[in-house]
Amino acid sequence: MYNPKGNAKDRAVPSVQFSEAEPPAHLRGVVHRFLELRTDPLLSEDYRFHALPDACTYAVFDQQSPEITGVTKLSASSEELNLGRSFHFVNIRFLPGVWQGDGVAYGQVDAAYAGDLPLIDINRQLDDLSFDDKQAVLTSFADWLVEREFVVANPVTEKIFENLDGIYSVADMADVAALSARQLQRTLKRTTGFAPHDFLKVLRLQQALKDEPSLIYADQSHFIHSFKKATGYTPGRYAKKFDV
Repeated sequence: MYNPKGNAKDRAVPSVQFSEAEPPAHLRGVVHRFLELRTDPLLSEDYRFHALPDACTYAVFDQQSPEITGVTKLSASSEELNLGRSFHFVNIRFLPGVWQGDGVAYGQVDAAYAGDLPLIDINRQLDDLSFDDKQAVLTSFADWLVEREFVVANPVTEKIFENLDGIYSVADMADVAALSARQLQRTLKRTTGFAPHDFLKVLRLQQALKDEPSLIYADQSHFIHSFKKATGYTPGRYAKKFDV
């Protein structure tokens, strides 16, 4: 199954707490993880969070500002986000291709939510709960999204993830999904936002990182060293070779 390395976090800062948990079994076809990232207390300097390429969609809740929430995704790029000296985020990471609703933004959420989903209400419900108790609220919200078909299991990406170790080309993806190249193009573009060759680039990177237990860094040079150890390339050379 697709297991994205979605973050490289600075574990050298003890006052930054990172927690993640698998969803209940009935949601594992659409939700990858529940996540929490927070500071306690105020950091002495800005904290850098390196978002690695993945094709997931995220529901992001800023616990310091209930109105700051949204649904977001990254493109096939690796980005470093400056989270500042104080932050508290709770996220739902949805598997690629399952989000059907509108309103997906690019990158980090930094504005008040103005859409129709009950995201602000959910953000308020999460306030002051432990991470274990937050998971019950996130599960209930994910169930709500599934019931209303904002989130729907994607049989094409499911087949691709189940056979990920044997996929080396777009043709392999089409064979596994039992689709023609044109059908695969239409399906992946519609459900993930990626053309098949771009989707494969992200999967290749995930395959390269799968044996690296945790990409962590205390500074940029540490991150580059960890990335090269996992993939055999620096991030810059990897980007040029695979156009990611």
